[in-house]
Amino acid sequence: MTGFLPTDAERATLLGRMEFGDGPTPVLVRQGRIHDLSTVAPTVADLLNVTDPGEDVVGVDRGGFAPDDYVPAWKGGARRLLAPIDLQCIKAAGVTFATSALERVIEEQARGDADKAHAIRSSFVARIGVELRAVRPGSAEAAKLKTALIADGLWSQYLEVAIGPDAEIFTKAPVLSAVGTGDYVGVRPDSAWNNPEPEVVIVCDGQGRPRGAALGNDVNLRDFEGRSALLLGKAKDNNGSCAIGPFVRLFDEHFTLDHVRCASVRLEVEGDDGFRLAEQSDMSQISRDPLDIIGQAIDAHHQYPDGFAIFLGTLFAPTQDRDAPGKGFTHHVGDIVRISNAGLGVLVNKVAHCDRIPRWEFGIGALMRNLAGRGLLRSTQP
Repeated sequence: MTGFLPTDAERATLLGRMEFGDGPTPVLVRQGRIHDLSTVAPTVADLLNVTDPGEDVVGVDRGGFAPDDYVPAWKGGARRLLAPIDLQCIKAAGVTFATSALERVIEEQARGDADKAHAIRSSFVARIGVELRAVRPGSAEAAKLKTALIADGLWSQYLEVAIGPDAEIFTKAPVLSAVGTGDYVGVRPDSAWNNPEPEVVIVCDGQGRPRGAALGNDVNLRDFEGRSALLLGKAKDNNGSCAIGPFVRLFDEHFTLDHVRCASVRLEVEGDDGFRLAEQSDMSQISRDPLDIIGQAIDAHHQYPDGFAIFLGTLFAPTQDRDAPGKGFTHHVGDIVRISNAGLGVLVNKVAHCDRIPRWEFGIGALMRNLAGRGLLRSTQP
C-alpha cells in the first residue's frame, strides 16, 4: 500500500497499532522508524492517558517502517495496520454540514427510497439550501429560520440538530470493532442504498483533550435510516461499518487543530463495473467547530475514562448516478474506497457484505487476556 502516509511524514508523529505476532501493540512511527510502546502503556488509550501532549515518548525500536510491507486483505496480505485506537469509545457527530443535513432530510422525505430522492432533492435544495448554509447553529437567526420552516411544513428532526443548539452525538460502533486501512468495510446485503461517509476523526484522552486526528469512514445505510431515524443503529453499526486510519497523527507544532479546521478531505470510489467517483470537501464548511463537538460529547453528563474517538461529520452524500439516471449512488460489492488528506494520509478499504467479511471476535476480554499473557498489565503505569 505505497503512498498512504502523510505527505510530510518525515516530521509527523504517527500513533497506531500493529500486530507483531504476539498481539496488538501500540506504536509510534517517527522519521521512518517503528517504536513499540507496549513497555510504556499496553494500549493506545492508556498511552494517551499517561503521557502529556508534546511529551517525547521512548519505546523499543522495531526497525524501519516500509509501507510496501502492508498488503491489503483482499490481496492476501497477512501484515496490516490495525485501527489506531483500542479502548476508546467510538462516537460520531451527525449533520454537521449543510449538505449532509439536506441529504438526511431528503432521506426522511423519501422514506429511504432512492428512486424518490432525486425529485425531492431538486426542490428542497432550491427552497432552503442557501439559508441553511448561512445560519450558525443555536443562533437567533437559526431560531427564526426554524420558526419559518415549521410554518411552511418543512421542519425535520435532522434540521433540529443541524441548526439547533444541541449537536447530534451518537455511538458509532463498539469498542475495538473498528477496522484499519487495508481491511474490508461492510454493508448489509439487504441494503439497496448506502454510501461511504469520509470524515476527520478526533481522538481525545480521558480528560477530553484532543490529542490527534485520523481519517474515518462512517459507512451508512441510507435506506435504513431514511425509513426511520430509530433504525440508526442498524444503519450505522454493522460488521466492518467503521474504518479508522491509517494512523492517529498526534497534534504538535507541525499539525494542530487549526490544520483540521481547514483540511480538505478527498473521496474516491472505484468499482469493478468501471464506475469512478472523485470528490473533495473542505472542513471549513462545517457548521460546528470541532471543539464545540468535543465539548458536547464529554461534559458533566458524559465521561469516558479511556478516552474517545469522535467522527466530526461529513460533507459528502454522493448523488452521482451509478446504475441508472435518477438512481443516485450506492455501493457495489468490490468497490475500493480511498479517503485522503495530505496531513493524515490515505485510508483504503474494499466493500463487501458485512456477513461475508471476517467476523469480529477479538473483543475487550480477549485483549485483556492477551495483555495479561504477555505480562503487560500492571496495577500502575510508569
